[in-house]
Amino acid sequence: MHAIAIVGGGNMGRTHAGAWSELGLGDRIRLICTPRPGSTFPHAPSARFVTDLDDVLSDPAVDIISVCTPTPSHSDLAIRALDAGKHVLLEKPIALTTDEAEEIAAAAAESSGILMVAHVVRFFEGYQRVRTEAESGRLGVLRTARASRLSAAAAWASWLADESRSGGTLVDFAIHDFDQLNLFLGRPVAVTTVETGSPGRLETTVEYQGGGLGQVVTCADMLAGSAFSSSLEVTGDAGTSSSRYPDAPQQNPYARQAAYFLRCVDAGVQPDYCRTESAILALRVSVAARESLHSGRTVDVG
Repeated sequence: MHAIAIVGGGNMGRTHAGAWSELGLGDRIRLICTPRPGSTFPHAPSARFVTDLDDVLSDPAVDIISVCTPTPSHSDLAIRALDAGKHVLLEKPIALTTDEAEEIAAAAAESSGILMVAHVVRFFEGYQRVRTEAESGRLGVLRTARASRLSAAAAWASWLADESRSGGTLVDFAIHDFDQLNLFLGRPVAVTTVETGSPGRLETTVEYQGGGLGQVVTCADMLAGSAFSSSLEVTGDAGTSSSRYPDAPQQNPYARQAAYFLRCVDAGVQPDYCRTESAILALRVSVAARESLHSGRTVDVG
């Protein structure tokens, strides 16, 4: 029987707790590690609060850890958990820098635990349908992909507005869409990002090896109260498939993500559906897009 620890007492920590609870594992959340032990976790009724990660790592009963902390801490926490042999569900982005991301990947390669980076958009049912249609060959050779992600500023986490901590909108927010484009179009080679129209509205063009072209529209600073929305459209030489959220009803993608991770842990297999190298590649595109925005030029994806 699994025992789960959640590291991070903020919104994403509660979101992961809700996902585990939806799978019937709320009472298996054993520890909540947070510097704010007074946080409310209604989905983890049996959890004990601790403030030191060592209390989590030294508990032999805990085998699964959800890491849901601000991005600068991902590298240290994930590596320590993997070195302790724990299975780690790590919130995106994998890290703040690609060097840190590679260090996490190296630790995962040596660990008896399984690492999965939580790119939850891969578990949006509408996006999965587009992926299934593309992989079936129905769309033919894929040529273009377009995505959008629009939201009001996140009132639940002020640190997200600090680019030195979150990586900025392109690293923390648009990374979902860069990850999707990479799935369909392959190896990205160059990125151009510009601010257009209203302040905070960004448009990114991603050029792909073989001639594919991706476009992403991002805004994480819409008026307070604006509804979140996202979209994806993929076009090949034989057809187009698209999805828009929240138009398409769906099950909780965080619960679907946790269920997939749990199946991988139970089977002792690596999560092919969410490979670590894909998370690193999405980060590379995000970092290049941010550099392009600041420099005003096209940037090669390293």
